[in-house]
Amino acid sequence: MKRREFSAQLGLGTLALSLPGLSLAQGGPVEGRHYQRLAQPLPGTPGKIEVVEFFWYGCPHCNTFEPALADWAAKLPADVSFRHVHVAFNARVRQHQRLFYALEALGKEKEARARVFAALHLEGKPLDSVKAMAELVAPFGIEAAKFEQAYNSFGVQTKCQQAEKLSEAYRIDGVPAIGIGGRFLTSPAMATGGQRMSELESGQRALQTTNFLIERLRSGKA
Repeated sequence: MKRREFSAQLGLGTLALSLPGLSLAQGGPVEGRHYQRLAQPLPGTPGKIEVVEFFWYGCPHCNTFEPALADWAAKLPADVSFRHVHVAFNARVRQHQRLFYALEALGKEKEARARVFAALHLEGKPLDSVKAMAELVAPFGIEAAKFEQAYNSFGVQTKCQQAEKLSEAYRIDGVPAIGIGGRFLTSPAMATGGQRMSELESGQRALQTTNFLIERLRSGKA
């Protein structure tokens, strides 16, 4: 979903993934077609390759991509770290960004993640107020006052600012998108190389391209 589309009516998709047996076009992913190289590389941690998913809870494509991405992230080797970064393209998205970082600060984001996606995409709940968010996450043992305190905390504000800076550094203009090692960027839309394909296939291509770029970084050929 592109930045300019964030005010449009949202839809819903589903995704399942099986990477084995699927391959990209002969010769592998092509720079400028299936992925982009950052003009200015970002600093990283020696011995680690960081992969970042830029997303929005309310994005239907992020919701579709989530199961496959979670399965992929659960099987990463020790030299690859992974994290989610929530974007803030407009006022509504910024509210959900604060929800994400409040849950993260409370140690509940991973546990509540599927519930948040379901509320937005299956139940049509906009989650456009602190009260609505607090009610949604209450079953996870989070008191309303505690959630609101985290939501409005300086720590969460700082995390949001850091997320926006990283989004700018990667030049994110749509989600979902995947940053790899502070050097490369791909996405389900980009990894198709302009071919028409289902969201299932485009998600597969994005993860395959990510694996390809991880291997390039690991081999020192980036």
